[in-house]
Amino acid sequence: MFTGIVEEVGVVLASGDGGLRIRGPLAASDAGHGDSIAVSGVCLTVTDLPGDGSFAVDVMPETLRRTALGGLRTGDPVNLERSLRADARLGGHVVQGHVDGVGTVLSRHPGERWDTVRVGLDRELARFVAEKGAITVSGVSLTVTAVGDDWFEVGLIPTTLAETTLGTLAVGAPVNLEVDVLAKYVARLLETGR
Repeated sequence: MFTGIVEEVGVVLASGDGGLRIRGPLAASDAGHGDSIAVSGVCLTVTDLPGDGSFAVDVMPETLRRTALGGLRTGDPVNLERSLRADARLGGHVVQGHVDGVGTVLSRHPGERWDTVRVGLDRELARFVAEKGAITVSGVSLTVTAVGDDWFEVGLIPTTLAETTLGTLAVGAPVNLEVDVLAKYVARLLETGR
């Protein structure tokens, strides 16, 4: 489990052959074989720690198909978060690292102190997104500021702009989306009538 509070921006050192090697000194500092690290919002399992501030993870074809990780290349930045410790503060919201879909940055409007970003998403996924609700965008816990049938908007504060990959995303960029797990459970209960 994660919180959506990015701890560092890592760099892809290698991609291919069903895995990634990522430089992330903080994430790797106390990681062990089999630990979970969220890579741009995708929960992945550490398979190797060479001791140089990097770590390796396997990435299944299913993950590549359902997330934006398949487009990563050497040198690309990624948001990193270690799994939540039981005695830690939950600074964002409950994030599983199970990506629900890939969205697309539709627009960016810089403000005096923050940017407003509109993200397009599948209509089936949009039904789980509510104004003032939580959403995870490429591993970052954000508050939804506006919603439409197939889009939502978020405001990115200076800290988010400076300390995550969201600060440099261009219009048209793909982003991993995880909707609030509570919304999914409520919808499932309403659908089944139980």
